Amino acid sequence: MGRVIGTQDATPLEFWVWLDGDEQVQVDEAVVVETESPVGPLKLFGIVDIIRARHQGSTFDSDVIEAERGLPVELSIIAHVKVTRLIPEYYYPPLPGCYARIVSGEEYAQALFMDKMERKFPLGLALSRKEVVYGNLDFLNGRKGAHINISGVSGIATKTTYTTFLLHSLLHCGALQDPANTHAIIFNVKGEDLLFLDKRNNALSPTDLAEYDQMGLPAEPFDSVQFYVPPVENTKGPLSPRVGARKADEVVPYFWTVRHFCRERLLRYLFTDAGEDSSLLSTLVYQVERRLSEAVEEADKQGAGPGVWLPLEKKSKKEKGQDEDAEESVALEEVRDFPTLVRALEALASTTGQTSGTVGAFMRRLYGTEDKMSSVIRDPGDADPAKHTINWRSKQVTVVSLTGLYEVGKGFVVGSVLQQIQQEKEASGSAEPLCFIVVDELNRYAPREGWSPIRERLLEIAERGRSSGTILIGAQQTASEVERRIVANPAFRIVGRLDAAEAERAEYGFLTPSLRERAKILTSGRMIVSQPDIPTPVPVCFPMPAWATRAEEVEMPPPNLKLAKVRRLS
Repeated sequence: MGRVIGTQDATPLEFWVWLDGDEQVQVDEAVVVETESPVGPLKLFGIVDIIRARHQGSTFDSDVIEAERGLPVELSIIAHVKVTRLIPEYYYPPLPGCYARIVSGEEYAQALFMDKMERKFPLGLALSRKEVVYGNLDFLNGRKGAHINISGVSGIATKTTYTTFLLHSLLHCGALQDPANTHAIIFNVKGEDLLFLDKRNNALSPTDLAEYDQMGLPAEPFDSVQFYVPPVENTKGPLSPRVGARKADEVVPYFWTVRHFCRERLLRYLFTDAGEDSSLLSTLVYQVERRLSEAVEEADKQGAGPGVWLPLEKKSKKEKGQDEDAEESVALEEVRDFPTLVRALEALASTTGQTSGTVGAFMRRLYGTEDKMSSVIRDPGDADPAKHTINWRSKQVTVVSLTGLYEVGKGFVVGSVLQQIQQEKEASGSAEPLCFIVVDELNRYAPREGWSPIRERLLEIAERGRSSGTILIGAQQTASEVERRIVANPAFRIVGRLDAAEAERAEYGFLTPSLRERAKILTSGRMIVSQPDIPTPVPVCFPMPAWATRAEEVEMPPPNLKLAKVRRLS
């Protein structure tokens, strides 16, 4: 590659190398320099992060033209190397004149500490596509750390695509303790992009297949996956899924019964707007939730069913033909659907002792959600609620689609499912097998400012989830708008293409100055990954997904396949 130069300072942490013009060296190459030190031979491994070219012997900018006319100048190309590892760990600079060479194979693994990883999974390929870059599973499965956070511009950074690649890598890397029982729950917020994970991609090229083979991963779609979608907005007719390209019998419409809603205390997830930060309002929500939970206990004594007996209105004593001294009583009616539940909530809220202003704010929000939530919290009719409850344990990967729901509906579904997963994982008493939760648009569900029950739930997972094996994979366009502790806790921090202003925020302080500039021009399929084991972030690339990411990518069987089967049988 070249020699360590003597015109720039060489330190144990960084140095410059003069390059022979014929050498094929690019940014992100891993190199090693062997030098003598007071303790004996020393190896300094590092990553090339800057390559600079200039004329030696020129004084003015216009000398570049004079050089073509014979001005005696020499081309100088030098590379800056950021040291990643010293063997042995003795901090001594490389001496000028020492040879630097590009490393591969075992030495590449040494340069990035991958030889020290007992359990590892592929993060992608180095940009040269000659080496596999691995992540340390111990910093993801909760042993030493947990969680992943991904940032990037929507539509360019390929955050969702890379997230599904990471899940595919984790499930097939062979390092998980119990991969068959490991689960992943993905909230689909963008159309139907994630409703084809079980279909093979028809755009895979031989190069993509070779790269999957290089990483030791099967170039196949997910084979254990289920899809839950919202029901159509028809609370009177039969239950039907809200789907487009997928067949109705390939997905499951989900909903919550009124009794389930009351038992699990899910009312709080209808109040997820950060702008409604009010301690009195949240207190009222918790008071009403407690009353609903008590009503469910009474309903359970009378037998199973989707409804709950609640007061719908309070009649005056005169209307009942009672004395003024008679003891107040309230008629109870069975509540089975959401509009009726809203009426019951108004009656309950008026008995909590809160001020009329707080009760008014509470009811204004509920009245606004009545039409938006009636299809999600509903009377099941002839449908079996158990078959339409999100059962994330029945398959390896569960996709919960939010497409078509209003914002309050999306927040309710995300918060309710997160609570269900966390409660079931903590009740199991074991961190294994792992459960990966993929939440896109974290800035919506865990905003930096304001109060939100979903934010509190996500924060609890980020801070305590590793103990129960609940691993958060969060993604957002702007990490600067997400609750600080949620973006600071992940062991793996990943960025795709960043907005120029966003790249300068403190949340991206883990990037070197050169990588911050690189992040502004990254193309699709390129990510920069930071993990605790490696002292510098490493750019990686990954192949096209082996699973379809939209309807037109689904690989169709040959048109005469069925006919061929019939002929063979005959």
